Amino acid sequence: MTAHKNFKRQVRARAAKTGESYTSALRHFRPAPSGEAVREAGQEAVHVTVREGVPDAVNSASVRLAVAQTPVREDPRDVAALRDSGRQVRALMREASARGARIVHFPEGAICFPHKLVMSVDGPDAVGPADWDRCQWPVLQAELAAIAQLAGELRLWTVIASVHRLTGPNRPHNSLYVISDHGEVVTRYDERLLSNTKVSYLYSPGTSPVTFEVDGVRFGCLLGIEIHYPELFAEYEKLDVDCVLFSTTGVRPGNAGAQAQGHAAANGYWVSFSVPTQHSATAPSGVIAPNGDWIERCPADGSPSLAVVDLDDGSEAAAESVAYARPWRRESRAGVHARHQVIDPRSEDRTAAF
Repeated sequence: MTAHKNFKRQVRARAAKTGESYTSALRHFRPAPSGEAVREAGQEAVHVTVREGVPDAVNSASVRLAVAQTPVREDPRDVAALRDSGRQVRALMREASARGARIVHFPEGAICFPHKLVMSVDGPDAVGPADWDRCQWPVLQAELAAIAQLAGELRLWTVIASVHRLTGPNRPHNSLYVISDHGEVVTRYDERLLSNTKVSYLYSPGTSPVTFEVDGVRFGCLLGIEIHYPELFAEYEKLDVDCVLFSTTGVRPGNAGAQAQGHAAANGYWVSFSVPTQHSATAPSGVIAPNGDWIERCPADGSPSLAVVDLDDGSEAAAESVAYARPWRRESRAGVHARHQVIDPRSEDRTAAF
């Protein structure tokens, strides 16, 4: 551990002396053989230096992200609450823009998270099939339209959670809308692995992952209780994302946040963690670097707020994970160990004594 700290101190010292980025200074201490490879990331070709067949860096792009925490209302019949939620979202959008963000990310239920008992035909004391006619759809749609319009005016990519209505009698999706900086819905992520209550009474599950790019940085989306499914985070690593945007309402103290840190570190990418203000005391919204460390978090005082971070793979918190750990894991999973395996009776005999 001490040797590792000394190594990082040497890299930082060189970066400070030469004005290089942390990544460039790191390459001085870990030189790469000549040679380049190119991988496609959407429409952009990203050049990567090769070190013993392993990419030394996978993305030179950077983007400023704002992650929000907002109060969540649970009654979609309450017109005043829906409109107040919309105003709160738009206020934080303006703040994000003023702080230089290119993309802002909101929690699950940012406009409304319909409570199972409020929606239940057997309620309010028993959970049953949801009656979606109780939702004030015109008001919800008007608030989302106003959010999209403001996204275009601010030139701010906005990822906002909402219920997505389907053709009756199908239940809606629980979704994340991706609104571009031109105010257009360019894609939508629908929660796929739902809780028992959600899938039994409330929503239709989604079917596929979703990725999109902002300024050369690739994002993926997850929602609800999907923090508990590491295979979904691994899927996005295979899809070459740089950051996963995770929105939720249900957070056990510390549990989901710790899992988010593990997913970021295991996959070597950024994770944006967005939750309601109701959970800020134990698990405030924030951004986790590819090394698993929290970089910035919202206040833990229950206030609607933002955490703003530059997603820069050349930063100290990201460089080693992105340049070395993530590429090596890909090589390892691809079978690089096979050629080093041996045939040895002492290997095959698992009862062999020391």
